[in-house]
Amino acid sequence: MTPATSRSPREIGVVLRIIRNEVQRFREPAVTQEARRRDPFRVLISCLISLRTKDDVTAASSRRLFELADTPTGMMELTEVKIAETIYPAGFYRNKAKTIREVCHDILHRFGGNTPDTIEDLLTLKGVGRKTANLVVTKGFSKPGICVDTHVHRISNRLGWVETRTPDETEFALREFLPHMHWIELNDLLVTYGQNICVPISPKCSQCRVRRHCRRVNVTRAR
Repeated sequence: MTPATSRSPREIGVVLRIIRNEVQRFREPAVTQEARRRDPFRVLISCLISLRTKDDVTAASSRRLFELADTPTGMMELTEVKIAETIYPAGFYRNKAKTIREVCHDILHRFGGNTPDTIEDLLTLKGVGRKTANLVVTKGFSKPGICVDTHVHRISNRLGWVETRTPDETEFALREFLPHMHWIELNDLLVTYGQNICVPISPKCSQCRVRRHCRRVNVTRAR
């Protein structure tokens, strides 16, 4: 894991400013929309639903579930089967229903009914990895963190900011050089950009306004 960037904080700021302007014409990710409520529990549950699930399905599944229950206590009143039926067709919906109930049980019995506000405590919950934990602390509690999913990992490497193999490695590498002012917004910006322009296969480089700042690492075909 190596922070590969030789870019100045100013150039990083320029890249993110361009992306910030560009993503305004695209729809925000479902979890980002949910996060506007600043409810850590809803952010957590939406993120658990979103794993390996398309964005529009995540949005609809989360909305249906929160209409039934939007607190750990309320969620525990629902059966595992009811939660699974409600979030279907989210990927692995049966496993996620079980995880959601276990997470709610832990929040109630280990954390007094309050969603944990530290990455360390969140990581003790079933199904919660660093991406989800960072998202909850940043979006639910407005605390510093860098949420790295596949889009953030891919784009950070393509830009040449980092040379890493996994999203977790990317998070720790970014923490070493990315100015703190960009930490919380990074996920929103790069996820939206990665869904629409810097896509996984054959990115739309001809439409990309940050191309002159990008090293295009491992890009062998583009549009």
